[in-house]
Amino acid sequence: MKLLILFFGLIPTVIFGAEKNIIFFITDDQSPTLGCYGDPVAATPAVDALAGDGMFFRNAFATTASCSASRSVVMSGLHNHKNGQYGHTHDFHKFESFRNVISFSLPRVLADVGYRTIQIGKYHVAPEEVFHFETYLHANSRNAVEMANECEKEIKAKDDRPFFIYFATSDPHRSAGVDKHFSGKHKPNLFGNLKDKQHHNLVKEVFYKGKEVIVPPFLPDTAESRSELAHYYQSCARIDQGLARLVELLKEAGLYDKTMIVFTADHGMAFPGGKTTVYEGGLRVPFVVRNPYEQKRGIESDAMVSHVDITPSLLDFAGGLDGENNAPKNLLNSKAYWKSKSYVNKDNLGGNHKWKSYHGRSWLPVLGKTGRENRDMIYASHTFHEIQMYYPMRVIQDRSYKFIWNIASALPYPFASDLFAASTWQAQLEKGNDAPYGTKTVGEYVQRAPFELFAIDKDPYEKYNLALDPQYAGVLATYKEKLKAFQIEMHDPWVLKWKYE
Repeated sequence: MKLLILFFGLIPTVIFGAEKNIIFFITDDQSPTLGCYGDPVAATPAVDALAGDGMFFRNAFATTASCSASRSVVMSGLHNHKNGQYGHTHDFHKFESFRNVISFSLPRVLADVGYRTIQIGKYHVAPEEVFHFETYLHANSRNAVEMANECEKEIKAKDDRPFFIYFATSDPHRSAGVDKHFSGKHKPNLFGNLKDKQHHNLVKEVFYKGKEVIVPPFLPDTAESRSELAHYYQSCARIDQGLARLVELLKEAGLYDKTMIVFTADHGMAFPGGKTTVYEGGLRVPFVVRNPYEQKRGIESDAMVSHVDITPSLLDFAGGLDGENNAPKNLLNSKAYWKSKSYVNKDNLGGNHKWKSYHGRSWLPVLGKTGRENRDMIYASHTFHEIQMYYPMRVIQDRSYKFIWNIASALPYPFASDLFAASTWQAQLEKGNDAPYGTKTVGEYVQRAPFELFAIDKDPYEKYNLALDPQYAGVLATYKEKLKAFQIEMHDPWVLKWKYE
C-alpha cells in the first residue's frame, strides 16, 4: 500500500479547467525581432515554437507607434480618432479614453461573457473603470519569468470560468541606465538589462556583441547603434523566457490545449525611425497566434492585420461577438451606466461620438489559412506621444502604396525624451544635417515634407518619396481622397486641416 501511495504521489496534478482561455502577451517597443520572422540572431525559441504550433502574420501593424495611445486601441477596437486617447495617459500628459468606450473595452466585454480578467505588468491606459480587470497581479515587469510565476495561481485556480490574462512586459523599452563600458563618447542604453552583465532573477541572460546584431535599414550602421541594438536583443531574449514559462505552466495545468495565446508588441523598437514614427519601423509589429482549436498549424500568413482587430477577434473567440453588427452581443448601455455615477462629470463622456461597432474586424476566420484574406487597407495615426510632442500624422496603406500626411510639417519633428538622448541619434546629430541616418539624412528626418508617398511593395524601406514626383500626381491625389474619407468616417478633428491649412 505504501508503494502504491508513493507511485500515485509522483503523478502531477492535472487541472481540467475551463475551455477557451486567453493569454494576450504584449511587449513594449519591440519590432519583429524574432527567429520566426527570419532574424538569425534573435534568441526567441519560445515564440518561434509558438509560431510553429500556430500562425504568424508577416503583415501586422500597430495603429500608432506610441505606447499609451496604441494600448487604448488594442483594448477597445476603436481608433484613437474616436476613443479619445491621443497620447500618454500618465502624469502631466493626462490623455485618456472617453468613458463611453466602456461598452467596447476588452476586459469589460470578456467579463460580460463570463471570463475572469487578470492584468499583470504595464497598464498605461485610462480611465481604470473603463479598462477594468477583476484581478491585478504585481511583479517586476522587466522580468517576464517572474511575471509568469505570479500568474501560476490564476492559471491553476479552481474556477469554472475561463481566464483572460493581459500579460504586458516593460521590456524591451529603454530604461534609465547606460552601459558605461562602451568605449565611445555616447553610451548605449541598457534597455532594462542589469549593469555589468548581471542576470535578472530566474533568467538566463543572452548577451550580444555589437558586431553580431542585425541593423535595420532605418538605422545608421554605426558602433553606437550596434551597441544599443545589442542591449535591445538581450532584452528581447529575456521576454522569450517568460513566454516559455507561461507555456510550461499551462501544460502543467493541462490547459495548453484549452488556451489561445497571442504574442505581439504595442509598436516597433525604441529607436529614432521606429517608435513615435509612422514609418515601417514604428508600425510593423510581431503577431503570433496559437489557437488550440485550429487544426492547421505552423502557417505563415501574408494577410494584413491591425491592432484595431484585436478586441473583436478575442471577443469572437470567446463567443461574445455579434458578427452581423461587429459589436458585443450584449452591448452595454454606457449612458445608463454613467448616469448613476455621481463622481463622474457627464459633460463629455464620448466626445459626441456614437459607437455602434468596432472599427477592427475579427481575424479568427483567417487562422489556418495561407492566403491574403482579411483586409486590404490599414490606417494609422499619431498626434502626441508626450504632451510636448505635437506632430500629427495620418496614414493609409495598402499592398501597393503607403501615404503619410505630416499635418504639422512646418515644425521640426519632435523627439520622445528617451529617443533624443539615444546614443544612436546623438552620434549622428553631432555630425550635422547631412549625416546619414538610415535611408535619410539627419536633416531629412527632422524636417519632413507635408506628404510622403512610397511604393511600399517595391520600396519597403521607404527611401523614395514619390509625392515629390509629378509622374505620381494622380496616385497622390487618389490616396489623399482615401485618407480624407477615412478621417471623415472617424470624425477625426484633424480633417479640418485639409480646408484651413
